[in-house]
Amino acid sequence: MRIGIVAGEASGDILAAGLIQAIKQRYPQAQFEGIAGPLMIEQGCEALYDMERLSVMGIVEVLGRYRELLGIRNRVAKHFIDNPPDLFVGIDAPDFNLGLEKRLKQQGIPTAHYVSPSIWAWRQGRVKKIAQSVDMMLTLFPFEAKFYQQHQVPVTFVGHTLADRIPMIPDVSAARRALLLPDNRRIVALLPGSRGSEVSRLAEPFIRTAQQCLSAEPDLHFVVPLINQSTRTLFESALAQYAADLPVTLVDGRSREVMAAADVVLLASGTATLEALLLKKPMVIAYKVNWLTAFLARRLLQVESVSLPNNLAGRKVVEEYLQERAIPELLAPAVLQYLQNPHQSEAIIHIFEDIHRELRNGADNKAAEALLEMIDAK
Repeated sequence: MRIGIVAGEASGDILAAGLIQAIKQRYPQAQFEGIAGPLMIEQGCEALYDMERLSVMGIVEVLGRYRELLGIRNRVAKHFIDNPPDLFVGIDAPDFNLGLEKRLKQQGIPTAHYVSPSIWAWRQGRVKKIAQSVDMMLTLFPFEAKFYQQHQVPVTFVGHTLADRIPMIPDVSAARRALLLPDNRRIVALLPGSRGSEVSRLAEPFIRTAQQCLSAEPDLHFVVPLINQSTRTLFESALAQYAADLPVTLVDGRSREVMAAADVVLLASGTATLEALLLKKPMVIAYKVNWLTAFLARRLLQVESVSLPNNLAGRKVVEEYLQERAIPELLAPAVLQYLQNPHQSEAIIHIFEDIHRELRNGADNKAAEALLEMIDAK
């Protein structure tokens, strides 16, 4: 059994690695190749290209590397058309994977896509392209599966592997000890993103927000996970410029542990918001992109909230501050409301517990079973 697989960023690497492991438990000789991250490679996936080549976000940002990405996709498509796998699975990265899947499907190769694009939020007409591109959609969230059922696209709700892995009750004390954080202070985690572009836009407002929160609540300590030396350098530069004396611990990676240790989390919109939810953390969400990306997105969005916690809850339960609203004057009061009103934190935690139980569905095995059924049917 040979399976082609492409992941585009760290969250996809996690999902793909779990899927590979689950399939190999059933078929130890199964082979995987494609565009892979470190976790996929660790599970035995052969990397035709490194996943980092695809890690780019935002309309304008993608346009800047369009020729490079198109060249990679053409070469990957040729590889799989010349050497057809039993199945091809695109993990997230819809702008890259859906076009690739369509070409492979036209050549008779069964295709699946794991992680639905946010078509429920914007550009719903893309469901037609998805139907032409994939034989099966695997969704992380139940509201997504309902959307595909309404449009007659084969779909399986598998849940989220993080919901299976993260315990219902996080061990806050253990996380604080592991990170050597002070045990006599309340902890606020700042997560300005994993990309350099995100950190460059959010470092200043996050640091200035921390300053304002500290002025109101002097017992606070801040902790910031940074994915690599490049993002750490960006954040350290902003820290030196705006708040050199801020009581803060910088951590290399370990973002989940950092959030587990926190009382409140201020973070960039993205996958980290799901982890914060599963860790039952009151959170404030912010995001900034290139002005043209924001201009186009505002005209395409068909939902009020962009964050996963609000969409999973089906209503607004956490605050979102996007673009010009991602400023300390708005962010600081939103963080302080949790610190100063414990009952608000408790209400959020109960909502997050219910969502966690719904998403805890044995995702790796559920996804593996759905894909293996496709191969059997072939």
